[in-house]
Amino acid sequence: MAVPSFGVGTFRLTGDVVIESVSNAIELGYRAIDTAQIYQNESDIGKALKRADINRSDLYITTKVWVDNYERDKLIQSVKESITKLGVEYLDLVLIHWPAPTSNVAIEEYLLALAEAKRLGLTKEIGVSNFTIELIDKAVDILGAENIATNQIELSPYLQNNKLVDHMKTLGIKVTSYMTLAYGSVLNDSTINDLASELQITPAQLTLAWALHKGYAVIPSSTKRENLASNLQALKIVLDEKTVQLIDNLERDGRLVNPEGLAPEWDI
Repeated sequence: MAVPSFGVGTFRLTGDVVIESVSNAIELGYRAIDTAQIYQNESDIGKALKRADINRSDLYITTKVWVDNYERDKLIQSVKESITKLGVEYLDLVLIHWPAPTSNVAIEEYLLALAEAKRLGLTKEIGVSNFTIELIDKAVDILGAENIATNQIELSPYLQNNKLVDHMKTLGIKVTSYMTLAYGSVLNDSTINDLASELQITPAQLTLAWALHKGYAVIPSSTKRENLASNLQALKIVLDEKTVQLIDNLERDGRLVNPEGLAPEWDI
């Protein structure tokens, strides 16, 4: 199954907040749910999944392996623990969360362990997150491009990662955009607001529609049911090339996520 174009993110959401967010999302029609071991909300999401009246086969659940679990045996065990916490029999997609250049575990070890998790039936697909062109090429050498479902990267109108995106397209690897709204800062952008007003849609809908237009998967999060519902309407919005170009012009290398010891040397 291909990575769904639209999912709900759960970064920074825990406890009753994430249970309510995921429950609302599923009721509204979301079928893809994105989490990570480090979010410490897999068990809470599991409660929401148990509450939902929906077949497991209709859901697409993604988690990301944290850097402490990159050794082969730890990685496999951690994926099994994620499955248990989420209360499911398998995962649809498991990603390496950060390349973590200061880690003592070689890229070959954790990527081959990830491939083993797939062979064991723990996950249907595997992929990476926050990988650069150089790292993607290494991953392709180790796994083959056909075995990398996506690279989940920070991508917004302010940080478009065009070189990396173009390279991924040549390899046939799906782009998943996180921070598509740049922590909400693009919602206050005058260009975004003017265009959204002309189209009679919200700035968030416009920005998400822009990313979808480019073929990216998006995983916006919200604690408010009305925002979850509104965001989902971006799937129905068709943008013309002039509008897309005006948003493209907002590029400013506006990276917001760059954790020391985890982040690679970014592509310029």
